[in-house]
Amino acid sequence: MPARHAFRAIAPEAAGMPLYRVVKRALLRAIESGQAPPGQALPSETELAASLGVSIGTLRKAVDELVAEHLLVRRQGRGTFVATHNPDRFLFQYFHVERADGLREAPEVDLVSYERQRCEEDAAQALGLRVGDPVVQVENRLRLQGKAVVHDRLMLPAALFKGLSEKRFAEREATIYQLYQSDFGITVVRALERARAVAADRAAARVLGIPLGTPVMQVRRTALTFGDRPVEYRVSTIDTRHHDYVHLLSRPTSRHE
Repeated sequence: MPARHAFRAIAPEAAGMPLYRVVKRALLRAIESGQAPPGQALPSETELAASLGVSIGTLRKAVDELVAEHLLVRRQGRGTFVATHNPDRFLFQYFHVERADGLREAPEVDLVSYERQRCEEDAAQALGLRVGDPVVQVENRLRLQGKAVVHDRLMLPAALFKGLSEKRFAEREATIYQLYQSDFGITVVRALERARAVAADRAAARVLGIPLGTPVMQVRRTALTFGDRPVEYRVSTIDTRHHDYVHLLSRPTSRHE
């Protein structure tokens, strides 16, 4: 059922910025608060515009931006829905490794290790924690076309993922980000990545089956939820001998208000 009661008319004094941005913020608040949960249909454009007290054109501009940011999704003939983290979204928004000839497919993921640790300095800085705070560390091997290509090391703040266990993580039904969303109410909305060329360390060499010191690509990702709050720190080591890191760039949404 559509989230009909999550939206109220926008007060005239709220318009200290373009009105569509006020509408966008109202929609974001409803998504973040859970009043419009993942997979939920929004009311029709006519009904939603009336509830917010704006024109359909203003509403559409706000919705267009949220669709471009993968927070809403339009389904032909069915309406607009709050986006969920499904395998397609993972593959095209968050997984950027493909074979050098352009073949892109979802990786097969093997759980290498799962343990609770104390947060180290690089993860603490990325996650806004203190060194020594409890974290869950997960290591995965990602295989493409049957070959080990990516070694992932994830650090998760233990305070955000209470109840997470190795069994629960290993037996998830879909992607890791969908597990965060469905089981812990944490939606990853964007990620900050930094890439560099490094030599494979012992852990990566062992997991990827390559000689120690092999040139590899390392991508450090901080996954962010609403309000740019960090929820995951991930270090991906990629064997690029036969695979590339490919990211489609697009013009960013204007930030002028």
